[in-house]
Amino acid sequence: MVREQRVDPEVDVLWDDFHALVNVPSEQLRQWLLTRGSGEESFGPDPNMDLPEPGRHILRVLSKRKVDLTREDIEVMQEAVDRIQSLIETRPTAGNTDNEWRYSLLDLGHDVLVER
Repeated sequence: MVREQRVDPEVDVLWDDFHALVNVPSEQLRQWLLTRGSGEESFGPDPNMDLPEPGRHILRVLSKRKVDLTREDIEVMQEAVDRIQSLIETRPTAGNTDNEWRYSLLDLGHDVLVER
């Protein structure tokens, strides 16, 4: 007998929102975070340990199935959704290119240059 695993409807909506906003593929996000986390130093022996937060947590969530989410994963997803939406709302004015704004979004797995 196969047992159906249920997910709270609010978590289901959050899952969809998270995956709609985190539009960078996980391997591309990992490479971006490694680049951002490397600074002037070379990569350490464990590349995952060099990933900046909250990107490392976002990558962990991206590798999971919805039914395997922990309470911490749900909090990470909510924080990522809130931060991405807040950053999108504060987009720099036209003609004013703000790389740090875009990089902040990329750190969260969202690339404004990706068409929806």
